[in-house]
Amino acid sequence: MNPLSFERVNTRPLGLVPRLIFASRWLQLPLYVGLILAQGVYVYHFWVELVHLVGAAFGDARSIGDLYKAVGYALPAEGLPKLNETVIMLVVLGLIDVVMISNLLIMVIVGGYETFVSRLNLEGHPDQPEWLSHVNASVLKVKLATAIIGISSIHLLKTFINAANYDTKTLLAQTGIHLTFLVSAMAIAATDRLLFGAARPHVASETH
Repeated sequence: MNPLSFERVNTRPLGLVPRLIFASRWLQLPLYVGLILAQGVYVYHFWVELVHLVGAAFGDARSIGDLYKAVGYALPAEGLPKLNETVIMLVVLGLIDVVMISNLLIMVIVGGYETFVSRLNLEGHPDQPEWLSHVNASVLKVKLATAIIGISSIHLLKTFINAANYDTKTLLAQTGIHLTFLVSAMAIAATDRLLFGAARPHVASETH
C-alpha cells in the first residue's frame, strides 16, 4: 500500500502554549449558547404575531390594532381598523422574515460550532443537514451572505408594499442597503471562486 495514502497523524504531545491556544476555541461556546437563546426569543415572537393574526382573522379589534402597529400600517382616521389583504400580507412577510432569520441563526450555530469549535459527529445521522457535510469557513461565509440577501429582500418587499407610510428618503436608503448587500455577496462569491480555482490545479498536481 502506498504510505502516502495514510493521513499524517501528529503523535507528538502539544506544549503548554499550543494547548492553551487551541483550547481557547471553547471561549466561543457561550456565544453559540447566546444565539440559541436568541433563537428562542424569535420563536416566541413568531407565535405572538401568529396569535394576533389568528385573533384578527376572527374579528378581534385589539388583535387587529396590534397588527397595524406591528407592521407600521397607518390606522384609519375614523372607525375601527379592519383586517385587509395588505395587512395580512405584511404580517405573513414578517413571519417569513422571522423564519429566515432563524435559518440564518441555525447556520451560524451549527456550522460555526462545527467549523471553529468541535466536531458534532453527525455522520450517518438521519437528520444531518445536507450542507453540513461539506461546510467550511468559506462555504459558511457564502451561505450567510446569501441568507442575508434573502432577509433584506423580504424587508424591502414589506417596505414597498407599505410604501405609502414611508418617505422617499427611507425607500431610497433601504434600496441602497439591499443593493450593497447584493454587491457584497457577489464579491464574496467571486473571491471564493477565484481562491478555489487557484487551489484546484495545485491539489490536482499533488494527486499525480
